[in-house]
Amino acid sequence: MAAKRRFQLVLIKPSHYDDDGYVIRWWRAMIPSNSLAAMYGIAADCAERRVLGTDTGIDIAIIDETNTRIDLPVLLARFQRHEGFGLVALVGVQSNQYPRALDIARPFRNAGIPVVMGGFHVSGCLSMLDGHAVGLDACRELGISMFAGEAEGRFEDLLRDAATGGLAPLYNFLSDLPGMEGAPAPFIPKQHVQRTLGFSTSFDAGRGCPYQCSFCTIINVQGRKSRFRTADDVEKLVRLNWAQGIHKFFITDDNFARNRNWEAIFDRLIELREKGGIPLGLMIQVDTLCHKIPGFIAKAKRAGVTRVFIGLENVNPDNLAIAKKRQNKITEYRRMLLAWKAEGILTLAGYILGFPEDTPATIRRDIAIIQEELPLDIVEFFCLTPLPGSEDHQLLWKKGAAMDPDLNRYDVEHVCTDHLRMSRPEWEGIYREAWSLYYTPAHIETLLRRAAATGLPMGSLIKLLVNFATTVRLENLHPLQSGLLRLKRPSERRPGLPRESAWRFWPRFILETLGKHAIIVAAISRLLWLRWAILRDPGASSYRDRALTPVDDNDHETLDLLTKTTGGRAAVAHARRIGELTGVGRAG
Repeated sequence: MAAKRRFQLVLIKPSHYDDDGYVIRWWRAMIPSNSLAAMYGIAADCAERRVLGTDTGIDIAIIDETNTRIDLPVLLARFQRHEGFGLVALVGVQSNQYPRALDIARPFRNAGIPVVMGGFHVSGCLSMLDGHAVGLDACRELGISMFAGEAEGRFEDLLRDAATGGLAPLYNFLSDLPGMEGAPAPFIPKQHVQRTLGFSTSFDAGRGCPYQCSFCTIINVQGRKSRFRTADDVEKLVRLNWAQGIHKFFITDDNFARNRNWEAIFDRLIELREKGGIPLGLMIQVDTLCHKIPGFIAKAKRAGVTRVFIGLENVNPDNLAIAKKRQNKITEYRRMLLAWKAEGILTLAGYILGFPEDTPATIRRDIAIIQEELPLDIVEFFCLTPLPGSEDHQLLWKKGAAMDPDLNRYDVEHVCTDHLRMSRPEWEGIYREAWSLYYTPAHIETLLRRAAATGLPMGSLIKLLVNFATTVRLENLHPLQSGLLRLKRPSERRPGLPRESAWRFWPRFILETLGKHAIIVAAISRLLWLRWAILRDPGASSYRDRALTPVDDNDHETLDLLTKTTGGRAAVAHARRIGELTGVGRAG
C-alpha cells in the first residue's frame, strides 16, 4: 500500500567544538560512528515493518557531523513541507558533544519540531547521578526528550509517540537492557561510508563489560553483564555491507576477547573470507590477556584482523590498581604484543596520563620504557578524565570537587580536574609533550625497522604514523578526531564567541591549510624514503632490538618495565609465586 504520509526521521551524530570554538569536521573523517550505524539499522527495520501504520512511510536521513555539514535551512524546509511530521534524533551523544548537540537542537525546537537525545552523556548521568546533574535540565528547558539505555525493541514506541505528538520527556531503559541476538544489523548506506578514511564501517558484536575500571562509563551504561550477537547475525551484516562493496569493519566491542561467541564469529568470518571470497579487513579491541586464549590470535589473523587496539592504559601497576584495572598484568605485556606481531598484525595501545602516581618525570620515564622494551606500533595518549557516567566522576561529584564546567572539554585530551602531583598546566603540557616524545624521528625509524623484520604491512603503518605523529602538533586535536582536509565555516562558531569576518577568516584558513598539508606531505615523503631505504637493506629481515627479543626468564632482572616501579617489582614477585604454586608460567 502506498504511504499517504511520510514521517521525516533525521538521525544526527554531533561533532564538538575545537579550542577556537569551531565545529570539528573533515572532508573524510577517520572513525565511523557505530551509534549511527546501529540506529540506522533499527530505524530502517521500523520503516520496513511500517510501525506507524500501513499508510505512513518513514523517510530516514543520517548525518555524521564529523564529515557532513548540518544544513539547517534545508532540514527545516524539509520538515515544513511535511507540516512538522517527524523527529530529529541526536544519536550517541557523548559528554564532549553535549554542548554542540544542544546548539543543534535549539533551532529545531524553536520551529516546533520534536527532538530526542540519547547516548553516553544522558545515560551516564541518569545512571550514576541525580537525574538533573551535568546539564540535563537544559534538555528539559528546551523540550528535548531524553533517551537512556539502548534502542533495540524500544525505538518503535518512541516513533509512535512522536508521530502522535505525545513524545515523553524521558525514556529510561537502563535497568532493562535488550538482548542482541537477532537484533537489527548496524548499517550505513555506502554514500555515507565513503566519507570515512579507509572506506570502513563498524558494528558491535557484544555490549557490556565484566570489569570494574573506575574511569569507564561502559559498565554503568551498557552494564557489566555481557550480551552478544550470534555468528549468524554477524554474517548477515557482513553480507549486507558486502552487497554494497564494503568489506572493512571496526568491531567496537570494548573487549572482543571476552565475547563468548568470539570463536564462532571468527570461524564464520574465516569461512566468508576463505570460501566466500569476501576480502575482510577488521580492527578489534582486546585486553592484555587475550593471547592466553587458545587459538584466539591465530583465528583473528585468518578472520581478517589487521589491526588490534589494546587498552594498555599504563605500565605502572600501582596506577592500574588504583583505577581497578587489575586485569592488566605488566608481566604479560611483552608476551602478548610479540604474539600479535608474530601474526603480522598492527598493534595500537591506549595509554592514559594523569593517574595518581604520574608526574611529568615518571611519564617521560615510562614512555622511554615503552619505546625501548615493548614491541608496540602505535600509542594513543589520553588524559585521565572524570567522564559523567564513570565511578571517578561520581566520586568527585559527590565530594563537590572542582571539575571543569565546560563539557566540551571532556574529550579525554583536556585536563578537567586537579591532580595531587601535577598542576593543570603541567598535566596539559606533558600530555602534548608525550606525542613528540614517542613519535621522534629515531623511534619512527625503529618502528619501521621492526615492521620490516616481523612482516607487518609497512604501508598501513606509515598511514597511521602520519596521522598519530602530526595531528596533535598541527590541529591541536587527538588523532582519533582527525581526518583528511579540515573543514570550517565562520557561521559554525560556538554561540557566545565573536563571529569572524569572512575577509579575516578565509585567508587565514587557506594559508593554515596549505601550511599544514605541506608539513604532512614532507612527513609522508620522509616515511616513504625510510621504507625504501629499509627494504633495500640486506639485513632488514634480521633486525632485532630489545623489544623484539623473545621473552626470557631473566626479564624480571633486566627490564626497566619490571624493575623501575614498586608495583612492577611486586607484580614480578606475585607472578613468581603463582608460577611456583601452579608450575605454569614465568615472571617475564
